[in-house]
Amino acid sequence: MFTALKSLAGRFRRESLPQAARQELARDLAGLAPNDPGCWPVIHANLAWLCRAQDCSASNDGGVARDFSLVSGWATSYPETTGYIIPTFIELANRLVDDELHRRARRMLDWCVAIQFPEGGFQGGKIDATPRVPVTFNTGQILLGLAAGVAAYGQPYRDAMQRAAQWLCVTQDADGCWRRFPTPFAMPGEKSYETHVAWGLFEAERVAPGQGFGEAGLRQVDWALTKQRPNGWFESNCLSDPAAPLTHTIGYVLRGVVEAWRLSGRSDLLQAACRTADGLLGVVEQDGRLPGQLDSDFRPAASYVCLTGSVQIAHSLLLLSQAAGRADYARTGRMLNAYVRRTVRLDGPQDQVGGVKGSFPVNGDYGRWQYLNWAAKFCIDAQLAEGDLDGHLDASHP
Repeated sequence: MFTALKSLAGRFRRESLPQAARQELARDLAGLAPNDPGCWPVIHANLAWLCRAQDCSASNDGGVARDFSLVSGWATSYPETTGYIIPTFIELANRLVDDELHRRARRMLDWCVAIQFPEGGFQGGKIDATPRVPVTFNTGQILLGLAAGVAAYGQPYRDAMQRAAQWLCVTQDADGCWRRFPTPFAMPGEKSYETHVAWGLFEAERVAPGQGFGEAGLRQVDWALTKQRPNGWFESNCLSDPAAPLTHTIGYVLRGVVEAWRLSGRSDLLQAACRTADGLLGVVEQDGRLPGQLDSDFRPAASYVCLTGSVQIAHSLLLLSQAAGRADYARTGRMLNAYVRRTVRLDGPQDQVGGVKGSFPVNGDYGRWQYLNWAAKFCIDAQLAEGDLDGHLDASHP
């Protein structure tokens, strides 16, 4: 009886959804697209979608809309992810020799500078979210964009970058963890995945060396490694479920450790990243499917796929394949990328073409009914990494 009532309730919820949501769910439940479109068609589609997300942001401020929802439409701009979308736009602007992409990147940068708090931090949540308070994680993500802005465009973004990096340094606890300015939009507590904040400091170190930014970032990564178990799994590493973290936050923590190794060359950091990578290899299915949450033994803890996490992990595996000389990392990274590519629409409604859903199927627990701006950004980055590894992805491709 309970099962029948639950099924009836689920059908009622689906029937009350907008037609676009019901159609997309039906499309997903029918399975992946039969053919892999390849890296470049998906990159171009993702890029066009991100440009549309900037143009269609409900706050119309130069930032990138957090998401397009099949239920509620375009959201307001999201400072955190606009910050790390900036380096992707600059990278593609350079590869494609596209001044329009440079213009868009600078518009994002100018908006980030305009909303920075005087002490150097940045708010959490969407631009219209409350409370409006400085948050460690969001500041680190915007720092990635500011550092890229300094490297590409120079002086106009240097002061904002310096203030953000210095704020992160002075608000860091002695053991390397950040505890004083958590996001009000996630479960309280320490976060191992703030290695992705440390990465922001590594990029600041590259463009402004000698000010302690890299050392502060490495202190955080060393603290995070105290949370790593021998099998590579990290404790304190989820937005809401520490026992079964999202592959999204696993992707964050892994990339931060990879970047710590790339900055320092320390072999223990490469070994730590490989421990996590090894744990992930066994749960990726032959078609590239990776469950969206994993338990402490790297066993599936969810039935949906978190597409963001899949491409984040793919990118780190592709980087590690070169660093560690591991062909199995490259093979698994390509499998993950191909799975996500087969979920991306290359035709259909313009608000959906090129977008990457939070979950596959679209009614999964992460970003339900939404196309997320950071999912498209990480998808582009992972496709570029795959093409670079294979030596066939450059600006001459159509």
